[in-house]
Amino acid sequence: MPTVLFLKSGEVAESVKGSNPPEVVKKLAPFSQSAVTSGVAQAPAPKSESSKEQLHARLAALTNQAPVMAFIKGSPDAPQCGFSAKFCKILTDNNIEFGHFNILSDESVRNGLKEYSNWPTYPQLYVKGKLVGGVDIVKQLAESGDLLDSINDNN
Repeated sequence: MPTVLFLKSGEVAESVKGSNPPEVVKKLAPFSQSAVTSGVAQAPAPKSESSKEQLHARLAALTNQAPVMAFIKGSPDAPQCGFSAKFCKILTDNNIEFGHFNILSDESVRNGLKEYSNWPTYPQLYVKGKLVGGVDIVKQLAESGDLLDSINDNN
């Protein structure tokens, strides 16, 4: 049975037994306002994310959580739509390491990122906080051999 341990000052502060991602995220929140753990971006919403500026600051932080960030439905190991599956396969097939954020886990990110990026659909790929595009753009870049160059040019 998998067990996730949360260490603080070298001591076990919290633990989650079994496969329970929502419980892991819940237990992770007190340890960090934002983290990338095994490529999974997390940025808990402030208690009152009332202004557009606050949301945009949060989205800017999320898009910069890893040098290459994918905003997808589900996870690379368990995508929850065909477009996300295709998107992750393209990145993986091109040996691109990337962090990811499950947009189904957070309504404000899912809706806010569309406006922030001016891109209406998911998945979305960001390199150093800059939008590259969605699945069609990523597919075209991969087919033309320009995907790695596009990522390296932004790194």
